[in-house]
Amino acid sequence: MRIIAIANQKGGVGKTTTALSLAASLAELNHHVLLIDFDPQANATTGLGFNAAELTSNIYTCLLSGDPIENAIRPSHERNLSLVPSSINLAGAELELADMDRREYVLQSRLASLDGSWDYIIIDSPPSLGLLTLNTLTAAHEVIVPIQSEYYALEGLTNLLRTISLVKQRLNPNLALLGILVTMFDKRTILSAQVKDELVKHFGETVFTAVIPRSIRMSEAPSYGKTILEYDTLSTGAEAYRHLAKEVEHREQ
Repeated sequence: MRIIAIANQKGGVGKTTTALSLAASLAELNHHVLLIDFDPQANATTGLGFNAAELTSNIYTCLLSGDPIENAIRPSHERNLSLVPSSINLAGAELELADMDRREYVLQSRLASLDGSWDYIIIDSPPSLGLLTLNTLTAAHEVIVPIQSEYYALEGLTNLLRTISLVKQRLNPNLALLGILVTMFDKRTILSAQVKDELVKHFGETVFTAVIPRSIRMSEAPSYGKTILEYDTLSTGAEAYRHLAKEVEHREQ
């Protein structure tokens, strides 16, 4: 079982779209995939057609109420893909976790009962470097960092990579950077190409060859409660995430 966190402290970089679309693409390849929505905004939950407010068992109740994580798992309408939904209550979880023993390991301990039950667990992390994100990085085996192909998106990358390195040193020696993913790529602009080239220059093969294009179809899909693979299966966005899924398969640590 591979646990992969999708993490970036900046919002608007395609993190949730990547979590949803990668999970669906791996499921399409006949892997059993569990997507965990660890973001209080619950966008991955609504993106699979669920109403977070109607679900009494969710990642928050698993973390802080002793609710077994198995109770929160919901099969999606896409084959081989299930979800542990988020909750608005997760927004206050950092304060509640702060007083707990081994507070960075709470998610890891909750996932322990799932060992061997899934081929992949994909975690959609919140857009911060707080205690929730530390929990995802401590629980994960690997992390994917989506980077928007715009100049300012590069600025926070150093801080995130430093955090990943510190987590590896102090909390989770098994954590590995699986790759950096260029998202919202606009082939019509010179800037997008420059940002990608700069990333490849500094990080080499750590940068995925899959590049996620800027796409209206991908923006539309969550409003229908569908991933891009179901909403427009022949789109450039769907094909890009299929390419990413195959790279993830081949990059197993």
